[in-house]
Formats: sequence, structure tokens, C-alpha cells
Amino acid sequence: MELKLYQVDAFADNVFKGNPAAVCPLDKWLPDEIMQLIAEENNLPETAFYVPAGDEFQIRWFTPKSEVKLCGHATLASAYVIFDILKYHGETITFRSKSGKLEVKKDNDRLAMDFPAQPPAPCIIPKDLENALNKRPAACLRSEDYIVVYENEEDITALTPDNDLMKRLDLRGVIITSGSKKYDFVLRFFAPKFGIPEDPVTGSALTQLIPYWAEELGKVKMSARQVSKRGGDILCELKGGRVTISGRAVKYLEGEISIKA
Repeated sequence: MELKLYQVDAFADNVFKGNPAAVCPLDKWLPDEIMQLIAEENNLPETAFYVPAGDEFQIRWFTPKSEVKLCGHATLASAYVIFDILKYHGETITFRSKSGKLEVKKDNDRLAMDFPAQPPAPCIIPKDLENALNKRPAACLRSEDYIVVYENEEDITALTPDNDLMKRLDLRGVIITSGSKKYDFVLRFFAPKFGIPEDPVTGSALTQLIPYWAEELGKVKMSARQVSKRGGDILCELKGGRVTISGRAVKYLEGEISIKA
């Protein structure tokens, strides 16, 4: 069995930036264990698989360790493959996922993803998380992930979290964030129990941060940067119960997977 595979750097203007994702178009779903093995073999933050379904596409995402319910950068990468490489002529790509309907449109030289918002709620910071960060935050919230807010951007870039302690947490991962002088806010994201010590750029984290920072800053259109080693710029907008997350993508690799039946 031969399968096409694309590796795309999402939220990036050039290769070696942003967040790498593998995209594997399928005619029909493979067994879950095969998709998991492909993701493990790719050893990238996410591998996306999609299947055409009429005028729409069904999409699933796998880390090297397990399937996840939502992934932003691999959705952006998949839309880039469909629009720019496979020359899809529609104006909007509609994905159906375990997180519901996700739409992606072309917005000049960017791709704009329409995702459900996941507003966080304040919480007491877990002791393991406080010890993992080794610096008391200004606030802690929770949604899909823990969101830890600091007062200064320097706090975000300087932190070296303890991933072993963060593996004990009950939620998917940890977002650390602060306001910024150049951007509206900055962030970093860690999900060590899913095999991702630090994610370069995390679209799904924005579904939680956009509602939070929109309320804090009193604005619905914002710019953000994930200040990981590779880094990535994101344009953000809150639209009621939805968020728009916009970025660019570039192809790094195109090839084939060979699997013996």
C-alpha cells in the first residue's frame, strides 16, 4: 500500500520555522492502530489524516503517542495541502472532526481557520504545576489545558518547566502566556504526556487564549506570537462563540509511505 505524505511547516513564512505537521490524504480510513504507527514513525508534533466526504472532508489528528480531539497547526497544514498543492477550487474547506465543524478560508496570503472557542475558567493552580514552573503566576485558568498567566513577557521566555511534573496533570497540557509590547500577547505550550515536551506553535491553544485576552484587552482582533525556539506569528479574532486563527504555511517535503499489507 502506497500513501501520499506531505510535511508542512504551519504558521511559518519559510521552512524550518513554525510548527511541522505531516498530512496524509486517504480515500478511506485506515485502522486506528496503523494511523497511530504512522504518527509515531513520523515523530512530528502531529500527523493529520483526512478523507473526502462529499463536498467536505473528515479529519483526525495523531501525536506520536495518541489521537487528539483538536489540532490547529495540522488543520492549517491540511488546508494548505488541499488548497495550494492539490488545487482545490472551492472558497472554503469544511472539515468534520471530533470537535465539530471546522472551516478554513483563504485570506489573501494567509489561511483563516474558524474554530469553536473554549473559554477558560479561573482555578487554583495545582501544586505539581506550580512546582513544575517554579515561579508563582499572576493567574491560573483551565479549559482543555491549564493556562498560566504571567505579568511580563520575560517570564514566559525565561521559564524552563519540569516536564516530568507536568506529566502528572489531569489536563492535556499547559499554556503559559503574558501580554507583550510588540504583540497583543505571547505564549508557549507544553504537552509532555502526549509526547510533546514543547510545541512550536499551537493553534488549539488559541481557542482558549483568544476569549481570555479579548476580555482582558477589550478587543476582538489581536496578534500573537508563540515564543518557542522555532516561533510563529498568529492573527486572532473572537467572533461570538467562535475564533478565527490565521497564519501562513510552506511545504517542506512531499513523498510516499510504503506499507506492506
